[in-house]
Amino acid sequence: MARTSLGPPPRRPPRRLSLPRGPGSGRAGSPASEEEAGSEVLSHCSSASEGASPGEEGAGSEAAGEQGQEEEEAEDRLKEHMDNLLDKSAKTRQVALQSLRLAFSSRTLSELLLERRLTLTDSLEKCLKKGKGEEQALAGTVLTLLCLQMGSGPEGEEVFRSLKPLLISVLTDSMASPGARQSCATALGMCCYIAAADLEDLVSCLSCLEAIFSPPSAGEGGSAPAQHGPLHCSALQSWSLLLTICPPSHIKSVLDNRWLKLPPLLSSSSVALRILAGETIALVFELAQDVEEDLCHQDTEFLRAQLKVLATESNKYRAKTDRRKQRSIFRDILRFIEVPEAGGALPCRACGRAAAAQVPGDSPLSAESWGTCRAGAQVIADASLSTQSGEYQEETIRFGLECMYLDSWARQRTYQAFKEVLGSGIRHHLQNNELLREIFGLGPPLVLDAAALKASKVSRFEKHLYNSAAFKARTKARSRVRDKRADVL
Repeated sequence: MARTSLGPPPRRPPRRLSLPRGPGSGRAGSPASEEEAGSEVLSHCSSASEGASPGEEGAGSEAAGEQGQEEEEAEDRLKEHMDNLLDKSAKTRQVALQSLRLAFSSRTLSELLLERRLTLTDSLEKCLKKGKGEEQALAGTVLTLLCLQMGSGPEGEEVFRSLKPLLISVLTDSMASPGARQSCATALGMCCYIAAADLEDLVSCLSCLEAIFSPPSAGEGGSAPAQHGPLHCSALQSWSLLLTICPPSHIKSVLDNRWLKLPPLLSSSSVALRILAGETIALVFELAQDVEEDLCHQDTEFLRAQLKVLATESNKYRAKTDRRKQRSIFRDILRFIEVPEAGGALPCRACGRAAAAQVPGDSPLSAESWGTCRAGAQVIADASLSTQSGEYQEETIRFGLECMYLDSWARQRTYQAFKEVLGSGIRHHLQNNELLREIFGLGPPLVLDAAALKASKVSRFEKHLYNSAAFKARTKARSRVRDKRADVL
């Protein structure tokens, strides 16, 4: 029987705002990731706007109360995940580690974790000791994010010192899972970079990582390691990251002989390892410039010839995407390492090969110069090319209303290391994490109201116009240096 009612219909609860997912959203099919993403979105919403009407103020107070309730529920879920790390079921522990990784990478939870850091550290230690494979890998990642949340103070140093021996044990265990060793290599480098206070810890971590990517069989003149490519990439990336904070005395010892273990890695079958080795060599040259040391030895010319081959490689047995990425990066490395003399050979922008420069005028490179590429293409090389040699090509990273400039190989290596750990949450942490803002010199976090956030948003039509203009300008710039063989007699 239908139910009738003479009074007014019951009031519906306020509808939640339908907002896009933040950078910390996980897989679409995971309930835990949807809840964490929802709590993250709610944490960024303002309760009420300025000059709101009484009705809107009432709705705003209700939204604020709902937001506080959502935050409490999110904290309860986090505590539940931390308790599940001690569960007997390996599947339950893995699910808890995945949820913690998502939460730590997409939000700043330093206050909550400060109270439970000891319990969480003990739980992660048990996962690293008794876990297998994927569980160990997830535990290493969560440990890295925990140290990033704690910062470089006494709390972060305590976490690093308590788990450093275990990380080294798993990393050097040849019977452990490759994924677990790779995660421990990243965790060892990142935690040491964030929280190491003594030089002894830094030197020991450098030696341990160096033994991974350059074993005795891959010394000078040896072949690059063929197995466990991702493991060697993680070890080399962590080693180069720690190299950026080494004192000048230790850098000089690295420049004397240790950097000679890097060139053999350029012949690796892994494109990621080749690119990472090239970037590390450029970083070593940059550090040598900072300490005013010459980085020359009998194989320097052979190294430059090897870099030129990688900058112009066109072997068909490699994937086209890998060849394109490799050529682009190694051209930048060559421009940084190789400073051409006046009237000497210039690297071609189109193919990376040396071009025989013919400069009009009295002073070399004072006006536009043109060169004939060895491939037969006529290219235009302006005078700014020589000024770009020996300097890093600056990159701009934009997040929110701010932007950050990467103007050195050391800064680029630091950003790439944090980006690999945080994933899409790097933008949120650059905006709110005090540790990252201190590392990159961004100052204290900005406090923005709802009006400023609304004014900073760009409409879809404006984005389309900007992308169209950028595409047109990029096409014109590239057409000047592309192969025009029809014009060559």
